[in-house]
Amino acid sequence: MLAYLRGARKIATAVVLFLFAATAGAWAQFAPGLAPGPLSRSHADLAGVKHCTDCHKATSTDFACLDCHKEIAGRIAGGRGYHAAMVKGSASGRDCRRCHAEHKGENTETIRKAALDGFEHSKTGYALEGKHATLACQRCHNPEHIAAADITDIKIKDLKRTFFGLRRSCLTCHADQHRGQLNLDCQKCHSFREWKNPPGFDHDKAKFRRTGEHAKVACQKCHAPGPAARGAVQYVGLTFSRCNDCHRDPHRAAFPNACESCHNTSGWKNTDIADKFSHSRTKFALQGRHAEVDCLKCHAGGDFKRALAFGKCTDCHKPDPHSGQFAKRADKGECNACHTVESFKAVRYAVRYHSATLFPLEGKHAAVACAKCHTPAGKATVFRLKFASCADCHQDSHQTQFAGAPYFNRCDDCHTVQDFRRTTFNVARHEGTRFTLTGAHVSVECAKSHKPETGQPSAVRFRFADRSCATCHADPHRGQFRRLVAQVGSDGSAVGCQICHATKSWKDMRFPHAVDAFPLVGTHRTTACIKCHKPARPEIPLKEVDFQSAPSKCEQCHQEYHLGQFARADGITVCIDCHGPARWIPSKFDHDRRTRFPLPGKHRDVKCAACHKSVKIVEGKAVTVFKPTPRECAACHRNPV
Repeated sequence: MLAYLRGARKIATAVVLFLFAATAGAWAQFAPGLAPGPLSRSHADLAGVKHCTDCHKATSTDFACLDCHKEIAGRIAGGRGYHAAMVKGSASGRDCRRCHAEHKGENTETIRKAALDGFEHSKTGYALEGKHATLACQRCHNPEHIAAADITDIKIKDLKRTFFGLRRSCLTCHADQHRGQLNLDCQKCHSFREWKNPPGFDHDKAKFRRTGEHAKVACQKCHAPGPAARGAVQYVGLTFSRCNDCHRDPHRAAFPNACESCHNTSGWKNTDIADKFSHSRTKFALQGRHAEVDCLKCHAGGDFKRALAFGKCTDCHKPDPHSGQFAKRADKGECNACHTVESFKAVRYAVRYHSATLFPLEGKHAAVACAKCHTPAGKATVFRLKFASCADCHQDSHQTQFAGAPYFNRCDDCHTVQDFRRTTFNVARHEGTRFTLTGAHVSVECAKSHKPETGQPSAVRFRFADRSCATCHADPHRGQFRRLVAQVGSDGSAVGCQICHATKSWKDMRFPHAVDAFPLVGTHRTTACIKCHKPARPEIPLKEVDFQSAPSKCEQCHQEYHLGQFARADGITVCIDCHGPARWIPSKFDHDRRTRFPLPGKHRDVKCAACHKSVKIVEGKAVTVFKPTPRECAACHRNPV
């Protein structure tokens, strides 16, 4: 029965192959959607219809991928690696198609792009941590790192294209930096994130426990490359039974005892010989900062028996840090005149000592820190300074405005050391300038006129090329009198605002109305300006009035009281025809020319009111009615008896 079934299976397979071969051309011609494409380069040896069943099982819809790729099948069966994590159960060829594709062409990768984009290395059983996470795949997965014993299990022959054969040991990729001196399991000391400072290594568990200052020493100080480690850093075989195994004897065998009899690891200067030896018993007791100085600084070469000079500071402290700037003093520049053993920087040179120099400190100078004048520069600090003039130390805050005659930048002409801001330059001295203070200018604060230049807040302006009013004062009239103020005076300069105003008071005006188109005569001379130059609104001050728009005709200012009796054809009564600006009464009305009743003979001496007697009250005022007036004699003269 079993033989029968096997024979039937062979027959069925042969039939499938025959039908596939016989109809392959027809599929390609009539059913292009059913015809498979060419195989990839990896499976090129399986091309042709004879090899279809090598991958496609004739009796099922499954694939025979794992029948050929036994190295992957073995990993899946053992639950190891990425494929085992992705299958999660019994594997079949159909599982392979989730990530791999075929019949896409010989230059196409068999791994789907979606599978590559979603690849998680942690599913391989080896998560990428620390520095490993930033490495390119090829840094680890390359033929150099594949063990020879694993090559035979790899199906693909181009080892540059495989991800198998890479063992998880650090030494698979990394060389043993310790040359076999230490355990080959690197992760016992090192981590993926830090190599140079191994977190797993505890020096206290080594044969040499680090205590005190030893704990701060860098590894390289003791562990240097050596022959015992074949050129690598030596970690074993070091001698450390005595201090001299590592440290040079600074005393050059002057003391026969071992180092630890006086010193300990808490610090070289922390000695245990205080009870045995005290420097205060010598001729030079160590005080202040001297007590902190290393012994070898004075006892060069560790020779404690050689006599040392210490009568003066300069016996030890050479060369002179001040370069002989104090050599001419009575004490020849001895250091302790200014400094103490407690601190070289803490100077006890007080202000009162400065009075013995050529530059006593007075006023504000007494409060200035030494470093302001004697700029700290270590040994190059200058103490002998030029001070003939203020400018030797102080920057010209006036920016050369007083550099020329007669001041020549002599600050003390105006300032004192007591207070720079309060100047001695007063109103009386202002008389000697080209701008004498008069009137209201005398009471103006200096800062009102002398302000910083625009864009230069530190530069106060004292010299003015233009000393006209417009330099300080804004033109309230908005250029209405530009022609007048531009007139040249006797000194050749523009007369400016003084043509109308005086420095005593702005409101005291003397406008030259005579040069205007409307000279003031008669009662106009005593009329207030605002009567004619009226503001547009009551709140507008007189200085902002439009003076150019003032009326120039009588009828534009004065009310017409004749009720239109003398109006022209256009309805306007021209006052100047009868009246003049000097006097309103009597009128210069020409009765002979302008009326139909000439005044001959005695009529010429008759007063107007004798004939024009009719009066009309308008708005509380009596207005003479001139028209009509009778022209008959009887209208005025009674008939004689």
